[in-house]
Amino acid sequence: MTEQQLPSWADPAVSPADLDAQGVSRRGLLRRAGLFGAAFALGSAATPALAASRKRGPGGDDPHLAYLVGDHHVHSVYSHDAKYTFSQQARAAAEYGLDWMVFNEHSNFGHANHGAQLEHAEIVKARAENPRQLIFQGLEWYIPAAEHCTVFAAPGPHETDLLTRFELAYDGKLLGYTEGSAGAADTARNEAHAVKAIKWLAEQRRSGYVDDVLVIANHPLRLGIDSPHELRNWRDAAPEIMIGMEGAPGAQGAAIPGWRGATSIRGEYENKPSAQSWAGYPTEAYVTYGGFDWATATVGGLWDSMLAEGGLYSITTNSDNHRTVFDTWKNGDWPAGQNFDTTGKLPDPVNTDTPQPGSDFWPGEFSRTHVGVTRYGYRSVMAGLRAGRVWVDHGHLLDGLDVRVKRDCDPGRGVTLGGRLRVRKGEKLTLYVTVTSASRPNPRGILPELAHVDVIRGAVRGLVADRDGWRAPDTRVVQTRDVSGRKGTYTLRIPLTAGDESFYVRLRGSDGNRHGAGYLGAAVDPHGPIPHAPGDGDPWADTWFYSNPVFVDVTG
Repeated sequence: MTEQQLPSWADPAVSPADLDAQGVSRRGLLRRAGLFGAAFALGSAATPALAASRKRGPGGDDPHLAYLVGDHHVHSVYSHDAKYTFSQQARAAAEYGLDWMVFNEHSNFGHANHGAQLEHAEIVKARAENPRQLIFQGLEWYIPAAEHCTVFAAPGPHETDLLTRFELAYDGKLLGYTEGSAGAADTARNEAHAVKAIKWLAEQRRSGYVDDVLVIANHPLRLGIDSPHELRNWRDAAPEIMIGMEGAPGAQGAAIPGWRGATSIRGEYENKPSAQSWAGYPTEAYVTYGGFDWATATVGGLWDSMLAEGGLYSITTNSDNHRTVFDTWKNGDWPAGQNFDTTGKLPDPVNTDTPQPGSDFWPGEFSRTHVGVTRYGYRSVMAGLRAGRVWVDHGHLLDGLDVRVKRDCDPGRGVTLGGRLRVRKGEKLTLYVTVTSASRPNPRGILPELAHVDVIRGAVRGLVADRDGWRAPDTRVVQTRDVSGRKGTYTLRIPLTAGDESFYVRLRGSDGNRHGAGYLGAAVDPHGPIPHAPGDGDPWADTWFYSNPVFVDVTG
């Protein structure tokens, strides 16, 4: 693998004069974390260093973190329905500030039989062309009886072989294991095969065949076919592998007014319940809310119901880039007698100088997943994702976010996103939320302004008896802080008290443009994200951030 260089904003050899405003801002955050220069340099011991630095006292004490920006859901000419070359995608990702990205091509026989090996050569080339980016090879798995997942491995001698073996043995589309409707003859077999698949990946990691591998569920409520019990079954099969889901899907440009059609919805969430859908989802679950999946956007809903069991389940956001809005490239023409099944690769695209159909943004242009690390490298990104040190934003709403929960009697740094803090009943705690406002106009030319920060708190009640339950009745927005007009880096200090039972807190905020009562009512969520009218969903005018939770375990 080509020697990796630090991102420009993290490289002391790059002059501040050569950075844009956001690069300067990110460098300042890195310096404040004490990770600038050699302390952040790539090393083979990146993951052990991360683990070793996570020293825990009686109340917990997590390290200072730098946040790497990435996208785990990007397609290329090695997906049958996409368009761009690896070089085009990597250049765009660099332009929009991504530090890491995953090419996760769709499963099919053309890909498994031809494309995966060809794709790996492209991955190696892209890594050499873009030494300041971390570029993973992945697969978009058609889950038996359900939707899609991103599967990706750490770079190494077996990364491609692992994905190909997995694709041929466990992909629902390739096997014909797509049936998932309630009561169908093959549904139980297909659901069991999905669980078996995740356990197989876990074994490849345990055996050392690959250094690491992760799975993230994609667009879970787009079709309503990922039932709550399936999400729980995948998680429980290997929680260190199946770490979470897309909190917001790609295709965020689908409903730009006047672009794609009068029925278009952000994320291409334009479906109705089908025989394959889980019957317990309401019809309102099939659209996005402020661009976010209903499972994430509903306070007290499906995501919260899983967090209320007491275990981490992360969210991400990404581009799912196939075809970029307003882009002028089209697919090239097939040579006579060739198709995707025989080649595993689309012809390279051709520029037409005329806007072509598309719903997506370039990687990093609109959707960003921020992962907290202490070292720069592939395994550090994967370790940060597994640890849940994740927050996401749309429209470049923030430059930085740092979250800590501390016992008031503890002088340490406290516990951050994805972590757990042990306390006694009645202890006084403080939630510290450090925000760094946007320092430059986003790709749309708008200087984003954060209007509010919402604190969401939920009780932890343990594993549920009903694995299809999707409500967390004790989760609600407990406080909103108005931050309109605040600039630079500032810290909100929010008092918390440990009651009789364990709980978690998570954060959300927006530009303040569109609010309404949440799906479960104003008493639960008085000013949450709301759906847009079909065909009228300008994503740049309705942007949000979400954070993963911090858990507080009350010991008595």
